[in-house]
Amino acid sequence: MELGRAGLAWAAALLLAALGAQAAAAGAFDPYRVLGVGRSSSQADIKKAYKRLAREWHPDKNKDPGAEDKFIQISKAYEILSNEEKRANFDRYGDAGESQGYSQHQQRQFHHFHEGFYFDESFFHFPFNSERRDTSDEKYLLHFSHYINEILPDSFKKPYLIKITSDWCFSCIHIEPVWKEVAQELEALGVGIGVVHAGYERRLAHHLGAYSTPSILGLINGRVTFFHNAVLRENLRHFVENLLPGNLVEKITDKNYIHFLSNWKRENKPHVLLFDHMPAVPLLYKLTAFAYRDYLSFGYVYVGLRGTEALSRQYNINVYTPTMMVFKEHIDRPADVVQARDMKKQLIDDFLSQNKFLMVARLTSQQLFQELCPVKKSHRQRKHCVVLLTGEGEKFAETYEAFLTFAVANTKDTLKFVHTYTNRQPELADALLLDEEKYWGRSAVVILERRNNAGKVAYKTLEEAWQGSKEDNFILLDLLDQLRTDPGLLSSETVLGDLNDELAPIFLIRWFYSTLDYISDCWDSLFHSNWREMMPLLSLLFSALFILFGTVVVQAFSDSSDTRESPPSEKEETATKTEKNDTNFSKDSNSRIPKKGFVEVTELTDINYNSNLVRLRPGHMNVVLILSNSTKTMLLQKFALEVYTFTGSSSLHFSFLSLDKHREWLEYLLEFAQDAAPIPNQYDKHFLERDYTGYVLALNGHKKYFCLFKPHRAGDEEGTLGSCEDYDSSLHTEARGKPSCSPGSRSIKNKLHKLSFWMERLLEGSLQRFYIPSWPALD
Repeated sequence: MELGRAGLAWAAALLLAALGAQAAAAGAFDPYRVLGVGRSSSQADIKKAYKRLAREWHPDKNKDPGAEDKFIQISKAYEILSNEEKRANFDRYGDAGESQGYSQHQQRQFHHFHEGFYFDESFFHFPFNSERRDTSDEKYLLHFSHYINEILPDSFKKPYLIKITSDWCFSCIHIEPVWKEVAQELEALGVGIGVVHAGYERRLAHHLGAYSTPSILGLINGRVTFFHNAVLRENLRHFVENLLPGNLVEKITDKNYIHFLSNWKRENKPHVLLFDHMPAVPLLYKLTAFAYRDYLSFGYVYVGLRGTEALSRQYNINVYTPTMMVFKEHIDRPADVVQARDMKKQLIDDFLSQNKFLMVARLTSQQLFQELCPVKKSHRQRKHCVVLLTGEGEKFAETYEAFLTFAVANTKDTLKFVHTYTNRQPELADALLLDEEKYWGRSAVVILERRNNAGKVAYKTLEEAWQGSKEDNFILLDLLDQLRTDPGLLSSETVLGDLNDELAPIFLIRWFYSTLDYISDCWDSLFHSNWREMMPLLSLLFSALFILFGTVVVQAFSDSSDTRESPPSEKEETATKTEKNDTNFSKDSNSRIPKKGFVEVTELTDINYNSNLVRLRPGHMNVVLILSNSTKTMLLQKFALEVYTFTGSSSLHFSFLSLDKHREWLEYLLEFAQDAAPIPNQYDKHFLERDYTGYVLALNGHKKYFCLFKPHRAGDEEGTLGSCEDYDSSLHTEARGKPSCSPGSRSIKNKLHKLSFWMERLLEGSLQRFYIPSWPALD
C-alpha cells in the first residue's frame, strides 16, 4: 500500500513539473502578446497586426537600439500564428518550435509500469528536444546552403554518413550511443559526418528524400544511398565501405606487381603499394585511394599471404610494420617510402600530397597543366615549366630518357619538368613551335611561364632540337641559370588554348555507367523506398505503358482501306485557319491559333485567383510575370514579344502580378525554391525593398508546383528607369515605329532576355519544379 502511494506521489510530482515547465515555456515567448492579438483572432487580423508592427519596427526605419530584436520577434510570432498547424501546437502545448509538425507518426508512446501503476509518457508532454539531447551532434549539423555549396562538392573526395533526426523521436535517442561511437571512429579515418535536424531543416531533409526519422544515409559522388539495416557498428562500417567503388585498390602478388607498376606510362600516375599483415584491405587505405584516385593508383600487398615473399625481398620489407611506397618512372626502386606501426590519416595525407605527380608528368588535360604550371602570383613565387615536345614510339625513347635524367638531377621547387606528345596536343605544339619544319620528326624543349588564367604565357624555345646529348644538357642548364637572375629571358609571348583531355572516357562508356547507376537506384528504391519516393518512377512506367497501349489500339482499329483526302491548297488552308481563329475553336484540342501579334495577358487578382490558378484544370499552367506600377508598360511589351510563339498551346495561360500589391504572396512562394542560391527570407532587413520585377513563375495549380525564371542581369541594370512615350499599350508585337526609350527602359526589358529559351525548357519538362503544400491566399 505504501509502495502504491509512493508511486502515485511520484506521478503527481512529474505531472506538476511538466505543467510548470510548459507554463514557463509559454511565458518565455507568447506570439499573441508580441503581435497584440487575441487567441480567437482571425488570420486577417493577425496579418494586419503584423504589417503594422513590421513597418513600425523595421530596422531601416526605426533607429531604436532594440528595433532589430523586436522586428525578429514580430517575424517569429507571425511565422507561428500564420501557420495553422504551428498555431495549434502552440495553443495545445505552448511549443513555439517546428518539431511538432514534422513526422507525427514517429511520436510513439512509451509505457512505464511502477508497482502496478501505468504511465503514458505522452500524457506529460515531456520536451524531448535538442536541449536535452547529447550536444555532440551540434558540430555536425548541416544547413541547406552549406550542404549544396560545400558538402555536395566535397562528396567527390570523401564519402559522407548523414543522420536525419528530429524532436519527439525516441528511436533517435535509442541509436545515439552507437552513432556517437561510429561517427568518432569513421571521422578519424576520413569519412565526413553530418546531422540534419528535420524539424528545423525540413527543406534539406526533403531534398535528401528522408521523410521519416531516424534515417541514416550515405553520400558519395553526389549520390544518396539509404542505410536499411540494424544500427550496429559493424553494419555502419560495412555500409560506408560498400559506398566506395570496388576497383580502388588492386591486390598485388609476385605474379602481377611488375605489370601493376609498369602502368605508370599508360595511366600517367605514380603507383602506391601498401605492405601490411591484415588479410583485408584496411578501410583507411580505401578511403585514401578514393581521395587521391585522380592522381595515384593504389595496390595492396598482404605480406602474410603465400606468393608475396619475392616481392617483400625485392624491396626489403619489414613484414611486422606497415610500409607504404611510391613508385614513379623507375619500378626497380621506390621514389619515396614511409613506415610506421600506426598509419594515421594525417601521416598518409602528408606523404601522398608530396608525391602526386611523376618526375616528368605528361600533360594530358588542362587541369593537370594548371596544377603543374601554376600562374605566378608575385616575382618571388615564379613557377617555370620545362616542356619536352616529342613524338610517340621507340624512336623518341632515347631523347625522353635523357630529358628524364636531366629532370631528376635538377629538380627544384620553382621548376617543373613535363612532356607532351605533339600528335595528341597539336594546338600546343603549333603555338610554341613557330618553325615547325625545323622540328619535324624531332623533339623540342620549351621553357614557359603562365602569366594569367586566360592562357597567356611567356616562353623561350631552345634553338636546336633536343637530342639528349651533353651539349643539349649544358645549353638547357645554362638557360635555367640565366632565368633565375633575368626573367626577361622569356621574350616570346602567346595565348594557349585549353589542352585536350586525353584520358577522358568516351561518350558511350559514360552513358553506360550512368545507366548502371540509374538502374541500381531504381532497384534499391523498388525494395526499400516508400510509396512517396516511388511515385515518380511509377508515374513514368504507367505513362510509357499507356502510350504504348494507346498506339497499338489506334493502329489495330484504323481502317487501312479509307482513302485519304487530297491536301487542300494554300488559299483554302488559309481560309480555314481564319475561320477557326474567328470562332476560337480548333479541331486539335491541344493547340489554338492566336490572332497575329496579340497576346492575352490578364492581371492575377483575388477575384480571378481561384479560377486562374487554384482550380486550374489538370495539365494547364499559368505563366505569371511579376511587375510593378513603374515597370508595367515596358515589361508587358517585352513579355508579349518573348512568349508570343508559345501562345498556340491551349494549356498555357498568361498573367501578370503586381509586386506593389502582393509582395508577401510572392515571397511565400520563393521560400520553396530549392536551388543553391539562398532566397532572401522575411528576416532580411531589406526584404521590404527587394526588387522582384522581371521574375516569371509557371504555376501548375493542380499539382501544386511552380517553375522559376530569374531576370537576366544586364550590364546597365543599375541605370535609372526610363519611359517609352511611343509605346502602343495594346501589346501588339507589330511595331509601327521604334519607340523612343531611355537606357533605363532598355535595362528593364533586358530582364526578360532569354525568356523564350526558358519557355522551351518549360514545355519540354526539363525545368526544376518547386512543390508547395497548398496555394496561399491572395489578399
